[in-house]
Amino acid sequence: MSLIAKFAGVGSATMASRILGFAREALMAAALGAGPITDAFYAAFRFPNLFRRLFAEGAFNTAFIPLFSKEMEGGGMEAARRFGEDVLAVLLTVLLALSAVAMMFMPILVGTVVAPGFSDSPEKFDLTVVMTRIMFPYLLCMSLVAMLSGVMNAMRKFFLAALAPVLLNIILVAVLATALSAGLPARLTGLWLAWGVFISGFAQLFILVVAVRKSGFSMRLRLPRLTPPVKRVLVLMGPALVTGGIMQINLLVGQIIASVQDKAIALLNFADRINQLPLGVIGIAVGVVLLPELSRALKAGDDAGVQHLQNRSLEFSLGLTVPAAVGLMVIPAPIVSLLYERGAFTALDTQMTAAALAAFASGLPAYVLTKVFQPGFFAREDMRTPMWFSLITVIVNIALSLIFFPIYGHIAIAAATSLSSWVNVTLLAGTLWRRNAFRPSTVTARRIVMIVFSSLAMGLVAFGLERWLLSPLEGSTLAVRAPAILFVIAAAGLAYLSLALFTGAVDRTELRTALRRRRA
Repeated sequence: MSLIAKFAGVGSATMASRILGFAREALMAAALGAGPITDAFYAAFRFPNLFRRLFAEGAFNTAFIPLFSKEMEGGGMEAARRFGEDVLAVLLTVLLALSAVAMMFMPILVGTVVAPGFSDSPEKFDLTVVMTRIMFPYLLCMSLVAMLSGVMNAMRKFFLAALAPVLLNIILVAVLATALSAGLPARLTGLWLAWGVFISGFAQLFILVVAVRKSGFSMRLRLPRLTPPVKRVLVLMGPALVTGGIMQINLLVGQIIASVQDKAIALLNFADRINQLPLGVIGIAVGVVLLPELSRALKAGDDAGVQHLQNRSLEFSLGLTVPAAVGLMVIPAPIVSLLYERGAFTALDTQMTAAALAAFASGLPAYVLTKVFQPGFFAREDMRTPMWFSLITVIVNIALSLIFFPIYGHIAIAAATSLSSWVNVTLLAGTLWRRNAFRPSTVTARRIVMIVFSSLAMGLVAFGLERWLLSPLEGSTLAVRAPAILFVIAAAGLAYLSLALFTGAVDRTELRTALRRRRA
């Protein structure tokens, strides 16, 4: 299976999750709007989700997958099983201890880390504490899911691990649909959502346990032992804990600052949900596939294979994220209104969310390029260099947020996140270039130029159609506006694809092969 086909497989699973995520957000906007219950839920969910992405998907998998892949490449399945069992025993012990301590001291954590600005509203503060306690076991489940997903990815079975998160959105959509049909009060709806998150964690864990066993890789529970391979994982996890979760750190910093502005957390989350569609589909696909593939190629001494993997990943990432970023920056308001503007979500909420979306989208290529360049360090077991770059990025993000938040409010937080991500990518790419670890081929460089050109031309098409077709429909019903908005999006997408094929920005042979495989 080609690299692009693997990206497409993971991307399609992630797309299903993101589409259901939109349904979830639309139902939440209708049921709760951008109010205090929504603020409390997002703040509470952000905390275990942050730890999950930092500890599990970020630091742990960044350290675990290269070592596990190399164990499989060098020692076979039995050596990989022994390594996996030792790591599982230590991971489970750490997670149980962390969860117990966090749940005991949750009021302190909410008041100092999660949402200190909520202290002025006792009811919102107390609800956030309750919700966070309900949802925190989700961290334990999802950390184990991340490990099992790493095992599946190292075995080159990417699809099911990428599909498991769909369960979260299925359960939350069901909760919201039930709450809306039953007319439940907002507070009770928020609590139901928290319990939905709790249940989804165990559901995803069950799916991955079954999948790993069916793949012929079963692991037994052991007493924890700090064996040399486990110590190596822990050593690599230290700097990876900072590096792997840089975007989450930036979002948490933004949440802390935004908690002093009414509705800011909800508005940023609504905007970020749209931004997460291309970011999740493309960035997660690249991150999931590229790290184990690079690790295997480096272990085998295949330098040409390493360069090929990185060049194709760069083309794939920019070929999708640059036009997505341009589109979201040019017509953010129509997209937000189409997805959210109904029920308790007002036209003013649309404008405020659209401004944040445009700011987030300006950094979309940078977010995904981070997933392209970081594996070049991680696969070589160099965790420290990206760690220092991540620290610089966090400092830039905090400084920009604090400076501009009093002037631009929640928009400043989204813009600071984007700008700091571009700083991170510049440092990563520059260092790989200086070390001669990656040089874009002539073909890749030409395709990147054509991708940018095609995307800018697409942006002009979208801008013209928005002025000509959508502006006169402001204030019309959704039934009138929706077909026009969808037409503009489709026309802009067709313009980009046509130009990309004409200029050679997209590999025609690869596209034809992928289409034939899909039809088959």
